[in-house]
Amino acid sequence: MRAVYPPGARVLAVTGARGFVGREVIRRLLDDGRFFRILALDVREPGLVHPKLRHVRVDLTLPGVDVALAELLAKEGCDTLLHAAFLSSPSHDVAWAHELEAIGTLHVLTAAGAARLRRVVMWSQTLVYGAAPHNPNFLTEEHPLRDSARASFLADKVEAERQALRFCREHPDTAVVILRTAPMLGPTIQNYLTRLFSHAVCPRLLGFDPLVQLLHEQDAIDAFLLALCNEVRGTFNIVAEGVLPYSTVLARMGRVPLPLPRMLAYPLVRTLWGTQLGPVPPELLDFLRYLCVADGTRARQQLGFSPRFDICSTIDDFVGLLPKETPSASGGKVQEVRP
Repeated sequence: MRAVYPPGARVLAVTGARGFVGREVIRRLLDDGRFFRILALDVREPGLVHPKLRHVRVDLTLPGVDVALAELLAKEGCDTLLHAAFLSSPSHDVAWAHELEAIGTLHVLTAAGAARLRRVVMWSQTLVYGAAPHNPNFLTEEHPLRDSARASFLADKVEAERQALRFCREHPDTAVVILRTAPMLGPTIQNYLTRLFSHAVCPRLLGFDPLVQLLHEQDAIDAFLLALCNEVRGTFNIVAEGVLPYSTVLARMGRVPLPLPRMLAYPLVRTLWGTQLGPVPPELLDFLRYLCVADGTRARQQLGFSPRFDICSTIDDFVGLLPKETPSASGGKVQEVRP
């Protein structure tokens, strides 16, 4: 039996509800009157308790999950879905990561089409453009994505985007929004970048000092809220204001650069990654060599996105140099449960 809600009430489903993006979007929307119910879809609970929140255990790597998901979305009267079930860091289990991101996205979009959702928002990253010597100074949303079989962490996300674009053509009545976020940094998020910068000494490739683009974690969540609540569709680069050379980023963080010859760096990082002692596979070292800077003009003009943190204040907040804001009162409506 299909759920019955007040007129105009919206129902949101969030895949990857335990991850940073899914969890923070849910947290920010729990007291938003525009959404009557929120479904947290993940194999684990998001760690939040609220009357309008319901956790449903969904494993996107299982065969046939698209049928069960479609039935759930239709039964719950869902009109909007945030697909955030993507890895924020590379995984050593490449096969599982492919099942989650590439095949899982296929399941999610099949279910969204069957349930005739009104809006689908999907998370991607500007890293999908790839780092290459001939990249322009600013990569627009029309720039081709770099499908590198060597970097499975990126290849799965590229495949997921292509599935989303095919879904757009086959389901024109569903508004699809893809947000490509710049590498995220902040005081609470945990990803390969925060692990890299948590060390006092950080690698640097001799002869290379590319410009770096970052995005504050809370600005990223702001962008997802805009995509969920506004009548927009399309692909948007979500970036902070400003770029800095990698060496300047390290200096501002107080980190000591460890210069490495390129011929030594790649086999060293490959060994560290293979023994699970390093945070990234060697393919991501390309981003310490070449430019990968995205243009955020479309997001400002069409999405209305205006970041609160530029790259300098993003770095400062990560290392604890910004004053902490006093948390706003939530009236005790949202309870956080730590595992």
